[in-house]
Amino acid sequence: LLVIAFIGCANACFAQFNLKKAIGGATKAVQAMTLTDEQMAAYVKESVDWMDKHNPVLPEDNPYTQRLRKLTEGITDADGIPLNFKVYDVIDVNAFACGDGSVRVFSSLMDIMTDDELMAIIGHEIGHIVHHDSKDAIKRAYMASAARNAAGAVGGTVGKLSESQLGDLSQAFMSAQFSQKQEYAADEYGFEFCIEHGFSPHGMADGLNRLVELSQGAKASTVQKMFSSHPDSEKRAARMKKKAEEYESSAR
Repeated sequence: LLVIAFIGCANACFAQFNLKKAIGGATKAVQAMTLTDEQMAAYVKESVDWMDKHNPVLPEDNPYTQRLRKLTEGITDADGIPLNFKVYDVIDVNAFACGDGSVRVFSSLMDIMTDDELMAIIGHEIGHIVHHDSKDAIKRAYMASAARNAAGAVGGTVGKLSESQLGDLSQAFMSAQFSQKQEYAADEYGFEFCIEHGFSPHGMADGLNRLVELSQGAKASTVQKMFSSHPDSEKRAARMKKKAEEYESSAR
């Protein structure tokens, strides 16, 4: 970012350059590396509010919302994190959870999954916030906004920083990519989540297999976002199937 700033200064006579904006971008990049939990929570809350404003949230009397309310009845927190659930009426097949406990489920995901599969996927996403996996995704998105802001200072093409940052943070939540270790841990959480709340232990494996099937079929484009952010789904599904069978065997 500092290199960008210096290049801009050297070519000031050839292009518009906003030094204040470039320095601000570099400063924000440094800040992103040292975000406190309190700052992180504030960014998450602001981003969730922005997403709820810019996506069609289904009302309480909608069948999708009623189904989700019934499935999640009594599920109020996860390891002390208060949970709240909403349905976005969008065509993408996805779901995500944010660090403040906001869980957003897309109506198209609900269309293709049984209750057990859906709750496993929801549990998986909650697992990511319980394990604090989204913190790095937020930092990366914040740094991306800072970089774009500094780069755009040379050409004067950057829009409102606040909208840009919020959009980046929102995208980070919806298409976050995690390590294999993080995905496995979230699968484990989703598995235990189903058992704890009275759903099938096979929900996690079946849900992953459903995504694998759809990613290979005619509806591949509609699951691209979710599937691309959840690699090795076939291996993970086989792993969860074995775990479910072992659980049932031990319960007999």
